Amino acid sequence: MTNLTPGLQAEAETTVTAADTAERWASGSVPVYSTPALVGLMERTAVLALAGQLPAGQTTVGSRIDVRHLAATPVGMRVRAVAQLVAVDGRKLVFRIEAFDAVEKVGEATHERAVVVQEQFLQRVQQKRG
Repeated sequence: MTNLTPGLQAEAETTVTAADTAERWASGSVPVYSTPALVGLMERTAVLALAGQLPAGQTTVGSRIDVRHLAATPVGMRVRAVAQLVAVDGRKLVFRIEAFDAVEKVGEATHERAVVVQEQFLQRVQQKRG
């Protein structure tokens, strides 16, 4: 289905805003970078690593993430994520992702994505509507 090989990688950065906080996401009551926002950055970085690598009509969907949020990051600080493709097993892609703020490592994850034919995937989703 794909000719992807381990080693592809990408980086993405964001500046933490009030919209990214645990208070905003209701995942806590403190004004620091939330785990849901961190997961979003990590997934986005994995997607960036695949940019231009899949045949026309194919895309990936997230299927699993095992994340450790290691340290708090305040509003206004930048967070940088680095994703590397570490394994390819048929349609399953496995990424190792690390995230850092200006002071320390703030997160790490193993993330799996599945390669899908976009049109077929969307047809199956549409069938749920009845």
